[in-house]
Amino acid sequence: MTATPPVIPIKFGTDGWRAIIAEDFTFDNVRLCAQALCQHLQANAKGGGGLVIGYDTRFASEHFAAAAAEVVAGNGIKVFLCRRAAPTPVVSHTIQHLKADGGIVITASHNPGEYNGFKIKDEHSSSAPQSMVDQVEALLPALWSNRAAVRPLPIVQAASQGLVEYVDPEPAYDATIRKLLTEARLQRLKDAGLEVVVDSMYGAGRGYFRRLLSGGKTRVYELNGTRNPAFPGIQPEPITRNLSKLRTRMRRGAAVGLATDGDADRLGVVDEHGEFVTQLQVYALLALYLLQVRELRGPLIKTITTTSMIYRLGERFDVPVVETDVGFKYVGPEMMARDALMGGEESGGYGFRGHIPERDATLAGLYFLDLMVSTGKSAAQLIEHLYSLVGPHYYERTDYHYPQQEREAIIARVAQPRTGLAGAPLKQQEVFGGQGAPVNGVRFHFNDGGWLLVRFSGTEPLLRVYSESSTIERVRELLAAGRTLAGL
Repeated sequence: MTATPPVIPIKFGTDGWRAIIAEDFTFDNVRLCAQALCQHLQANAKGGGGLVIGYDTRFASEHFAAAAAEVVAGNGIKVFLCRRAAPTPVVSHTIQHLKADGGIVITASHNPGEYNGFKIKDEHSSSAPQSMVDQVEALLPALWSNRAAVRPLPIVQAASQGLVEYVDPEPAYDATIRKLLTEARLQRLKDAGLEVVVDSMYGAGRGYFRRLLSGGKTRVYELNGTRNPAFPGIQPEPITRNLSKLRTRMRRGAAVGLATDGDADRLGVVDEHGEFVTQLQVYALLALYLLQVRELRGPLIKTITTTSMIYRLGERFDVPVVETDVGFKYVGPEMMARDALMGGEESGGYGFRGHIPERDATLAGLYFLDLMVSTGKSAAQLIEHLYSLVGPHYYERTDYHYPQQEREAIIARVAQPRTGLAGAPLKQQEVFGGQGAPVNGVRFHFNDGGWLLVRFSGTEPLLRVYSESSTIERVRELLAAGRTLAGL
């Protein structure tokens, strides 16, 4: 009789495994993940270049990182361990800089403070592709049943044997940022005399904008720039409902507000009036910056949840647009395969050619500032300029908690074929997932170019409802229709 594999509480989602600290996110489970990654690398004749391990500012992140480092070292794989908390893109850049075989980042990104997480990066500095994640996950049940197979080497001993080396990732990262932006443009930003307010959201991105923009007339004022794992009063996701302090500060006067999430791979922007610039608008503006201001050309990669403005810009500047599923584990490989100019997603993550095939809020924020200085336009004026080229596009997203036992019933209701919705005929209805995988989302296209998407989050127990249309009123009608379809 075949034994039933154990059910274990470790499941990798859109970008890594995340769980509540001390409930499922424990030292033992972090060690299991590290061991599974090592076995995957060794089975594929990798690991000789070592692994970079970094961490964010969450509770005990440095200790979870050390636990992972001990396991990796115990497997004879060298560890480059970051000396202090660092943004995920900085850790990813270190993989590239050191030519390592991949990395681990201890972070739960934008999740609430009670969470922590385990992200895997491959040798390209990208989020681990789904095939790699599947192989790592497949090793976990056997390790769960035989924890003696996990044999960490105490970190002091590992360091003495040269298997753990402490690294400072900032100098090499800063050099790459200066190269991508160019020294001339960076100096112009420093000399522009801008007042920039940065909300670091108590996360790993604290101090980066201030350091990179120091030495001129531009002034950077930082909010929530200390370490506080409780993230008091906020969830570290840079969207409008979490940025009340930044929006209030902007109304007292400043050029622009920039916000970074818990591990600084997502960017939020607030204009000079204290109004939130949506992630879809920011993506389109950054694409416009590269195409119009920098006069660069190349494919644009977008996920299914982000803006159709990218299609309009692709048509206007004669560049191809490629759509992927949600997550940079899908965007990054397309960026590399196509030498893409840019990749972006609805969550506020943007990646750029010449850098890592990953999201980077710091570089995205600097590019946004350079767009403002290069055009002489404020953030609000830039949106007007964008709309003059592609037409008005408004967007909102709502999130709902739902009973886990009703997941299949919810998506079955949403996925029912229909010819019209919210008082208008449908142009197309797309179902995501299926063919052996569970249906995860449904998107409805309308003849006026608007769309509605209902899908389950890959990182949290949430149902997300997204919409983009030519008026904010229509967006909200579509969101209400999406909630009704789900029965929530």
